[in-house]
Amino acid sequence: MARSRHAPLYLASIALDPQGRAPLHRQLYFALRAAILEGRLPPGARLPSTRSLAADLAVSRNTVLAAFDQLHAEGYVQGRVGAGSFVSRQLPEDALQARRPGADAAASRAAAPPGPSRRGARLTALRQHGTRPRAFAPGLPELASFPFEDWSRLLARSWRNPPRSLLIGSEPAGYRPLREALAAHLGAARAVRCTAEQVFIVSGAQQALDLAARVLLDPGDRVWVEEPGYAGLIGALLAGGATVVPVPVDEQGLDVAGGRRRAATARMACVSPSHQFPLGLTMSLARRLELLDWARGADAFILEDDYDSEYRYAGRPLAALQGLDEDGRVIYVGTMSKVMFPALRLGYMVVPLHLVDAFAAIRRLTDTHPSMLVQPALAEFIEDGSLAAHIRRMRALYADRQALLLAAARRHLGERLALRPAEAGMHLVGYLEDGTDDRALAERAGRLGVEVTPLAALYQERPDRSGLLLGYAGLHGSEIEHGLRGLARAFELPPAG
Repeated sequence: MARSRHAPLYLASIALDPQGRAPLHRQLYFALRAAILEGRLPPGARLPSTRSLAADLAVSRNTVLAAFDQLHAEGYVQGRVGAGSFVSRQLPEDALQARRPGADAAASRAAAPPGPSRRGARLTALRQHGTRPRAFAPGLPELASFPFEDWSRLLARSWRNPPRSLLIGSEPAGYRPLREALAAHLGAARAVRCTAEQVFIVSGAQQALDLAARVLLDPGDRVWVEEPGYAGLIGALLAGGATVVPVPVDEQGLDVAGGRRRAATARMACVSPSHQFPLGLTMSLARRLELLDWARGADAFILEDDYDSEYRYAGRPLAALQGLDEDGRVIYVGTMSKVMFPALRLGYMVVPLHLVDAFAAIRRLTDTHPSMLVQPALAEFIEDGSLAAHIRRMRALYADRQALLLAAARRHLGERLALRPAEAGMHLVGYLEDGTDDRALAERAGRLGVEVTPLAALYQERPDRSGLLLGYAGLHGSEIEHGLRGLARAFELPPAG
C-alpha cells in the first residue's frame, strides 16, 4: 500500500522530564512550539495522534491533549475533521516576531562557522559541467532512442530470483562477468590489452580519476594536465593534494616537450588522446610514442581518459594509447554515462597488472565495492551485442545532429561563431574570432535559458582564444534551432549589472 502524503511525523527528538519544574503538558507545549518556530515541524506537517504520541512519550493522553489544546488556541496547530492535527500554514503574529530574522542574521554573522579549507575553496570554484536536458549542455547523450525494453528485461531477469552471491556483494573490482565482458569489448573495439583481473567497475569516470589519484599520487606530486582540459579531472587531482601543471595542446595533442620544460619529473600525465577535451584534437602516433618515452624515463604514469571515443564518424575508431604501453604505465578510464545514460553512474578503469592489488585494497577503504543493482544486466547487454548495436545507431544519429548544428549555426549566427565540423565526439567548440568575452556571453545566454560553456572556464592559465563549447548529441533538431536562436539573442544583450 502506498504511504500517505500526509503521514504523521515521528517526533523522536522530544524528551520530557518528569522531575522538571514545569508540568509535563507545558514541557510538551514548549517543545512543539519551538519545533514549529525553528522549522523542524514545517507548515502543513501532520502531527501524530494524541494517543500514539502519548504512547511514544510514556505519558497520559490527557497530558498530550492539554498541550495540543494550547497550540490550537494560539494558532500554531489546526485540526481537520477525520484527518488529525496539522501545523498551521499561517503562523500567528507573535510567532513571526519570535523569529526576529534581523537579529538572527546578525547573530549568525557574529558567530559564523568556519568555512572550507583553501583546497576546498579552490575545488568549489571549479566549473562543473551539468547534464540538464537543454541546449547546449555538454556530454548529454540521446535518451529517447535507448532500448529501454531490452534493458528492463535484462534488469528483471537479473533480480527475479537472484543468487545469494549477488545479494551479498562483489569483489572490490566489481562483478566478475561484467569485467570479463568489458575486457572482451575493449579489446575488440579499442585495442585495449587487458584481462578481467585488470578491469575495475566504478561509479563513473569521476570516481576512477579519484581512485587513481589516491593510489598513485602523494600530496605535492606534480601532474601534467591538458590546457585547456576537463575541470572534473582537475578537481580529483586537487582533492588528492596533487600539484597541477597545465601543459598546452597543439594540433598533435599534448605538447610533451612543453611538459618537460615545465615539470620534467612529474609523477603523472593526464590525457584524452583519442578526442581531446574540449578541443577535439587527436594525438598523433609520434606524440603518443613521445609521451610513453617520457613516462618511461621519468618513472611516471599516464592516465588515459577515453570519455567518448565510441563516436567517431569518419574512418575506424582509433586504437587506445593503452594498447601501445609495454611498461605498465597507462591507466585507462572510460564511462557508460555517454554511451547509455548519465543516471546509470557506471564507469570502468583498466589498471596495470602489477597495481591490481593496490587498487583493490584502496577501493575497499572507499566504498568496498560498486553497487550490484545493474552490473549483471550490463554484462548481458554487452555480451548479447545490444551495446554495440546501440553505439552504431547513435554514431549515425550524432553525425546527423552535428550536421544540423552546423547548418543552423550558419543561419542564426553567421560569422559571429566559427564552428567547424569534427570527425568525432558529442560537442563542438566554436571560436569567437573578434575576441568577444566568452564568459560574459555564456552568462547572457544562461539568462535566456541556453547553456553554453565558455572556453575560458576550461583553462588553468590565461586562455589564448575565446570560444564556446556546444553539446549537441542529446538534442533534437527543434531544440538545436531554439537554442541557436537564443544564443543569437544573447549576442545582442547588454552585459549584466
